[in-house]
Amino acid sequence: MTTSEIAPGIIEIDTLLGGWEKVTAGYLVHGDAPVLVETGSQSSVGVLLDALDALGVSPGDLAGVAVTHIHLDHAGGVGDVARAFPAATVYVHEKGARHLVDPTRLIDSASRVYGPLLDSLYGRLDATPQERIHVLADGEEIRVSPDRVLTTVDSPGHAKHHLALHDSVSGVLFAGDAVGVRLPDAGVLRPSTPPPDFDLDQAVHSLHRFAARRPSGLALAHYGLLAEPGAILDEAEETLRRWASVAEQAWRDGEDIATALDSAFAADISGVDAVHREKLDTLNGVHSNAAGFRRWLDTRAQSAPPT
Repeated sequence: MTTSEIAPGIIEIDTLLGGWEKVTAGYLVHGDAPVLVETGSQSSVGVLLDALDALGVSPGDLAGVAVTHIHLDHAGGVGDVARAFPAATVYVHEKGARHLVDPTRLIDSASRVYGPLLDSLYGRLDATPQERIHVLADGEEIRVSPDRVLTTVDSPGHAKHHLALHDSVSGVLFAGDAVGVRLPDAGVLRPSTPPPDFDLDQAVHSLHRFAARRPSGLALAHYGLLAEPGAILDEAEETLRRWASVAEQAWRDGEDIATALDSAFAADISGVDAVHREKLDTLNGVHSNAAGFRRWLDTRAQSAPPT
């Protein structure tokens, strides 16, 4: 079963990236104008459409598709889903909208990052017509029903085009990747700091913005609903700062950041089964995080005033 109700009117859909369970999730928010939060990758569109059909969502029913950001494991299916649901408005951060209209640069960048995995695991991204897209501002509301809105929270740090959505009925906050990655089968919360946009100060500020909204739970794209959001947000900040500290020390010492991170945090997943570790490493590997830290540190150094 790929779907489950995680809160009143919110259905979690396991989009089965790579055939793996509990790696990537989309969320259907029920109401007079139902909204899908996250499409997952293009390779997962068939699973997603089958799940929506089983939930009774016909082509004319879906009113909106919202993505927390435009990375392909979150938004790769947007073009396909927009075609399948012609009445749906596509909601996206202002800094990501142009890439949904013309994905050429995004795909070129992704191909350099993912290499062969782009086509074998994620797929690509089909263009979405400009007129189908609604650019979201911070604090804007997407109305799902007369008594239910999703309020946007601009939340850069993981990516400059990242936003979260806070449900007014359940209190659940759809956090995308801003809190990090916590796969149920691995059980450890890891930061997600990919290039080119990672910024530590912005990432921490976004976590504080989430905490200020006092959500009832955090729905991660990777993966699922986490209770005790206050404790999770504190853990996310502490973990992010620890990873950043190790990365910065390695950078200052001229050492390899990925090696330093692996040495410092390998014990966190030492007891995880090899199959589940492969999921985590593929989705949120040390080398990707290390590249993001290096880009952030290099950029910060270049922009620092001369001494």
